[in-house]
Amino acid sequence: MRSLLFVPGDSEKKLEKGFQSGADIVIVDLEDSVAPTSKAAARDIATAFIRERSHASGVGVYVRVNDLSSGLIDDDLAALMRVAPDGIMLPKANSGADVSHLSAKLRVHEADNGIIDGSTRIIPLITETAAGVLAAGSYRPEPRLAGMTWGAEDLSAAIGARTARDAAGRYTDVFRLARTLTLLAASASETEAIDTVFPDFRNLDVFREQCVEAERDGFTGKMAIHPAQVAVINEVFTPSAEAVARSQAVVDAFRSAGNPGVVAIDGKMYDRPHLRLAERLLARAKTA
Repeated sequence: MRSLLFVPGDSEKKLEKGFQSGADIVIVDLEDSVAPTSKAAARDIATAFIRERSHASGVGVYVRVNDLSSGLIDDDLAALMRVAPDGIMLPKANSGADVSHLSAKLRVHEADNGIIDGSTRIIPLITETAAGVLAAGSYRPEPRLAGMTWGAEDLSAAIGARTARDAAGRYTDVFRLARTLTLLAASASETEAIDTVFPDFRNLDVFREQCVEAERDGFTGKMAIHPAQVAVINEVFTPSAEAVARSQAVVDAFRSAGNPGVVAIDGKMYDRPHLRLAERLLARAKTA
């Protein structure tokens, strides 16, 4: 799960382009990109499109529903769970309890629609409110968790920040904190960390730099808001042949030595954390 492309749920044209973009996951959006007066129409359009196209496309399909406090999520789930999406993106998650709350709702809809219990995955957006940022440590391993991600735009509005970035284009302290806590919360929850969107979709050079930094820091994928960003994400978050070869050499050395605490390869010592890192990279490469 390298690239996750947001597509407005009320646009058949954009949905078509999204499914042809090469993204690993298309996130059919019923929340921020849909006007309040278009929510019902978006549910109908998204449901019909997913029913007709998703299972033949080979693309993973998630739906970003409206948040638990919106009064709209039950209508979202009632409509979209009829077509069995692969997962739900939960915006404005305030704590791990919100994931449990959504999981309970999904279990009912799975039973009502003949869907295998527990098969609908969840990706929460955990930093879109101040409470969410402060509760990052409340998430725990959960069978439905497919990943965890963060957002800056909603958090800006929540705290009254005029911008999330400084004059050099770098995130300011509060947003760096939100990003860091997402990485740690995902690791503690034994799930994937997914980096947030980059709104300036025409500036692919800076976008590539953002992807490289995210992959370096431990994120395994990134969200996109435009199909042009997908190819960059897939390239950066796919381990290179050289990285795969190095990781395989580490795994092979430990196996050949009887799985000790440390091994030497070409005059350099590798311990168990190096082995774990190599195994994770090989798993990502296999998935990609």
